Amino acid sequence: MPDTIENSPWPTAEDGGGRGCHRRIYWLKTSDPQVSVPNRFPDGTDVRVLLPDDALFEPLTAELTERGAEVRAVPYWLEQELVSDLPSAERDEGLRVQAQPTWQVAGAGGSPGRAEDVQAAEVARDAFDALWQAQSLQHKSNASGAPADQVVPDTWLPFLPHASLNPAQAEAAPEVLKGDRHLLVVAPTGAGKTTIGMLAALRAVLGDGRKAAWLVPQRSLTDELDRELAGWRRHGLRVERLSGEYSVDVQRVREADLWVTTTEKFEVLCRTSSMREALNEVGCLIVDEIHLLGDTERGPVLEGVLARIRRDDSRVRVVGLSATVANAEQMADWLDATLLRVAWRPSRLIWQLPVVPFFADRNLTQAARTRLTNLIVDRVTADSGSVLVFCGSKYSVRSTALAIAASRGARTTGISSDDAESLRSICDAAGVSLHYKDWEYKHEAERSFRERRTNVLVATSTVAAGVNLPARAVVVRDTQIGMRDIDVATVQQMFGRAGRLGAGETTGWAFMIVDASERAHWQQRLIGGYTVDSQITSTLPDHVLAEIVQGGVRTSTDAEHWWLHTFAHHQGSPGADPLHRALGFLAGAGYCRLENGEDAQRITATELGTVTSRVMVPSVTGFQLRTALSLMDLPKDAEEAEEMLIGELCEAVPKLSSAVLNDQLKPAVSALLHAGGRVSEVEGFFSAASDAHLLPGDLARAALLAVARSPQAFVRVGQRVAGIPYSSLRPLLDDAPRYLHWLGSQGFLGMVHPWVAIVAADLNRRVRWRRLGPPRGSGRLLWMCEQMATSVEAERQVPLMWAAARHRGLHSPDWSTRTPPSGNRLDRAPYAHLLRERVGEQELSAAEGVLRVQPSHPRKLVVWTGRTFHVRHVRSGEADPVAGDAHAEARNDRCPTAGGTALFSWRGDYRATGWLAAYSAAEAADGP
Repeated sequence: MPDTIENSPWPTAEDGGGRGCHRRIYWLKTSDPQVSVPNRFPDGTDVRVLLPDDALFEPLTAELTERGAEVRAVPYWLEQELVSDLPSAERDEGLRVQAQPTWQVAGAGGSPGRAEDVQAAEVARDAFDALWQAQSLQHKSNASGAPADQVVPDTWLPFLPHASLNPAQAEAAPEVLKGDRHLLVVAPTGAGKTTIGMLAALRAVLGDGRKAAWLVPQRSLTDELDRELAGWRRHGLRVERLSGEYSVDVQRVREADLWVTTTEKFEVLCRTSSMREALNEVGCLIVDEIHLLGDTERGPVLEGVLARIRRDDSRVRVVGLSATVANAEQMADWLDATLLRVAWRPSRLIWQLPVVPFFADRNLTQAARTRLTNLIVDRVTADSGSVLVFCGSKYSVRSTALAIAASRGARTTGISSDDAESLRSICDAAGVSLHYKDWEYKHEAERSFRERRTNVLVATSTVAAGVNLPARAVVVRDTQIGMRDIDVATVQQMFGRAGRLGAGETTGWAFMIVDASERAHWQQRLIGGYTVDSQITSTLPDHVLAEIVQGGVRTSTDAEHWWLHTFAHHQGSPGADPLHRALGFLAGAGYCRLENGEDAQRITATELGTVTSRVMVPSVTGFQLRTALSLMDLPKDAEEAEEMLIGELCEAVPKLSSAVLNDQLKPAVSALLHAGGRVSEVEGFFSAASDAHLLPGDLARAALLAVARSPQAFVRVGQRVAGIPYSSLRPLLDDAPRYLHWLGSQGFLGMVHPWVAIVAADLNRRVRWRRLGPPRGSGRLLWMCEQMATSVEAERQVPLMWAAARHRGLHSPDWSTRTPPSGNRLDRAPYAHLLRERVGEQELSAAEGVLRVQPSHPRKLVVWTGRTFHVRHVRSGEADPVAGDAHAEARNDRCPTAGGTALFSWRGDYRATGWLAAYSAAEAADGP
């Protein structure tokens, strides 16, 4: 017996050890070969021990077996936990659990293991028993499937990825192919739900002659699914991928048999009036990861879509594909769907919660997480396995990947995790790949990992759901994504990447690293499973507005009928109070009008409500932004206007205000802000910026100011802009144009002050087309290029037309020739109409101190004095000297910004007096 085994005896049955009572338990998990255990156990005690499958533990195994313990050796074992109801020094009776940090990384100074409460002990007992039973069974992955030709017509076989269906697919196929009700398929990750979705799409398209739409939760999954469906195109089916990264050819979308789309992009289609006829042809809606109804970000949009489809007159069949959830019956009941539970998984999954010490100093806890991650990676890869490491932020991805490379002998001294090129080179050489949304080498990383050129992939949650990157082991390094706790569904998806047959594995190993303070919480959540709870009330006004704009809600009775179809109501949200509060807000904020009718209130969307819904700007955010801008004093010039608008935008828009700014980037961001966005002047501000206090939204503010003041810095953008990784700036610069477009479109509506609309419209296109380096005032010329190129070819044609126009010395769309320029994709009549939509210089002119408005086409005329502005419609050919007073105000030397005049066209062009005239044409130089 090893000297380290404690020889103090436990009480016998005669001493009160439990004879005549329930059987006592002593269940131990350990990764310490020198663990202390009792020398004797009371008679009848159920003693079980889980320990590593390692020769180092053979002596301990022999001694424990001699004492009557059942011992099972588990590969890669790391947990340390005792579940027992034997009397102890701390407690005479009752079930208890005590967990210890994994001894290899425990170190000194962390918190010791502590006895948790009875509820935690019961959860730990159940978790131990489930793992014990899993270890006692030989996993069989060859359960009965079925040849595909026995399930589907022969003409469908070329569209399926394999000649046979696995057991999960064979079980689901009859309901998919023959049933008419909505269907909810609940199956473990890795069970082959994609093929089940294919069967549903084939039934709709080939069987019923209708369209199918396949919804996935994120853009990366549209890429993955699009690759898997490439063969469908070769066999004659028209498949269109729709996500924010790709231009949409509306005609091709209308003609497609299958849409592969994110939920958000599908909702955009639903809100587009020109797509209604095509939407009516959809016979099946396949919802991948339907359990994400409970996700705080994605769930509300998905629930809004499904609530619309659940209306009595819908002809769309929903086939939902879900991971294992605790309330599947409730979801199926809401959908009025057949529930099909599938238990089969291609490989056995063993998960653990290895513990690191909890330190008051967060950096020490993070260092322990990194050491434990390195340990797991080393053990699994030494055994010829591959590992997926999930981190809570892209910064954590970079630093963790660098640490793993260092543990493999890479020379990382002096290499910053923010130096993307050096980071990639060092990690590739060490067999480590990185993956996150804005990592420009992410597709290469996926290929390298699939082909096993690298055996470690460090990623954010973007590859957790659906992306086919199987591995032997998964490590969840962080328990937070950004600033919020990770949800159970996401952890389950991450765990599901482990041991998938695509990697030739029969057992998957999953590790979620937790600190000593959170272990009991996570064990309870993972054992209890993920419960899907509605999230739609958090953004209810947005979804009510969408129904109003689309015509599904015309009265308060319609609205209440829609509310009854939501998951929120099904889960017991009382009455219709949330709905009526949402309607009251929408009316008060100017998004809709409520009018009393005979039986119910009539509800109509305003122009503002229509554009807000179609651009998908959150209604509350939009209201707050408009309110804040309306209270601002008028800026004195374009420079101040851009700074004011950008500042308010970055404070009001959650995605911009909550952008994570790590400590390493703060000096560079502060310096760029001190330089007013002028990249060339940043160096002179680094010393002053070192102690500056940064506010929420400052990273986005620095990014937008840099585009506005230093456009040439983005023409051939490298890894960094002013010392800030471009990968940190790009998501913010991609999101801001939607809000700028929304503000710019309100110039014609007369809903915001003209200075806001014109500056926003100009910034919108300068930010979107930043790679062209457009200076202030370029918005009108870029607008013209977009209109001529059409949305389908804009990405290719706009840069070419912009370059040609600038080469010819053009700074605005005010050319006199009627001949379309090279690159124009409009026919003659639409091009002629576009020319009329330009607001020409002659339409707003001053002579002898009098301003004359003489529109060549119907326009909106806005006259303002200070914050007050008046809007009216002016007709083609109508001469109007009414604006003279405002013009005189604008020329007042003592108050040069007091008043002015602007004209807006329906299609988006504009022209104004005073300093806003700077936005009529691009500056001659390529940057301010």
